[in-house]
Amino acid sequence: MEFEEKTISRKEIFNGHIFDVVVDDVELPNGLGQAKRELIFHKGAVCVLAVTPEDKIVLVRQFRKAIERVIYEIPAGKLEVGEEDALQAAALRELEEETGYTTDKLTLLSDFYSAIGFCNERLRLYLAENLVKVENPRPQDEDEVIELYEVTLEQALDLVARGEICDAKTIMAIQYYQLLRK
Repeated sequence: MEFEEKTISRKEIFNGHIFDVVVDDVELPNGLGQAKRELIFHKGAVCVLAVTPEDKIVLVRQFRKAIERVIYEIPAGKLEVGEEDALQAAALRELEEETGYTTDKLTLLSDFYSAIGFCNERLRLYLAENLVKVENPRPQDEDEVIELYEVTLEQALDLVARGEICDAKTIMAIQYYQLLRK
């Protein structure tokens, strides 16, 4: 069976700093006709499951406008221009900016997409161990207001159960941590 949809035309709707939006007209496979696909193209991101020497997971608490809520998340951020081939450096940058920590032990846990039905955002999830506080850390992004929390795995699972951790990357990171501890 044929699965690939062939693009007939593309209309650019929006070009932004974080993502672009397009509408594609596509030819469906197996002669099923045509359809429209509304797509978001994202430059990619990194996220970090940071674990302290005391076996605590480092979370940031912040307001997320898209869902109009304050939630807990693992440190994360979009790739900057030129960082596509320097993913570990991007992960270390985000870790330091958001938490004030750095590490000499960064391991790639997963390479995944956030919402493949309409978006190509690709995230790389790293495990950061051997955390060390940075004496003069990089400043946070000017538009970020965050609080830092260090929680046990059990506390993180409770935050998931209560819906205070509700984003996929953080839930996925906590599940990876459960698997790693077994």
